[in-house]
This record gives sequence, structure tokens and C-alpha cells, in this order.
Amino acid sequence: PTTRIVADIHCVTGWSKLDTVWEGVRFRDLMAYVRPLPSAEYVIVHAEYGFTANLPLRRLMADNVLLAWKYNDQPLTPEHGWPLRLVVPDLYFWKSAKWVRGIEFSFEDRPGFWEQAGYHNEGDPWLEQRYASG
Repeated sequence: PTTRIVADIHCVTGWSKLDTVWEGVRFRDLMAYVRPLPSAEYVIVHAEYGFTANLPLRRLMADNVLLAWKYNDQPLTPEHGWPLRLVVPDLYFWKSAKWVRGIEFSFEDRPGFWEQAGYHNEGDPWLEQRYASG
């Protein structure tokens, strides 16, 4: 089923955009059709240009996590992730992968593109988890 959410988004560089509107399918609704192995605790989202985003599966089961095809009542543009974007409003927006091409379930966490470049593995804006320490 199609779901519409209104969410604030937060960029690692310090800006936020309030009340953004996204439309797509909830990740957890998709899970009714996907049956990963019980040992799968992590998800690696694969996108264009070799980009990957790593997330704990539990994070993706939140009510406000979507695979979106609309942004502010318009079809996604390439700039915003067309044809499909992962939207995880509770984390910094680098975790909301643009141009999604595949979803991999894994028993281990593997750093994504930005995490390999020094960004924090979790990316919680309320804890200001921007960069990995040490």
C-alpha cells in the first residue's frame, strides 16, 4: 500500500528541512513479501554509482521509513533520487540513499559509502553522530 508521511530531514552539514512530504511504500510493509533469514540483522542498500548505505534492520521497521517515489507531491527528480529513494527521517539524511537499485540483507554490518569515508556508522542527528571517532 502507498503511504504518505510528513517528516523533518537533517543533513550532516547542519541544515534541516521541516515538514517534507514523501510518498511510497513503508519498508516494513514490504517485509510482508520478503523473508530474509532470521540471522539477517542488517540491510545494505545498493544505489547508483557504487553508493551503499548500511542500516540495522530494526531501524528500517519504523513507521516513517519509506521507499519513496514522490517528494512534496511530485514524482522524484533525479536530483532527489529518482526513481526510488530510501527515506529514513530519524537518521542523518546520508542514510536515505538516492537511486536505489537493490536491497541486501546481511547477518553482519558492513560500512556503507559514507561510513568508509569517516562518517558515523549510526548517524543519529539527536545525538549529533556525524563523524566516526578515532
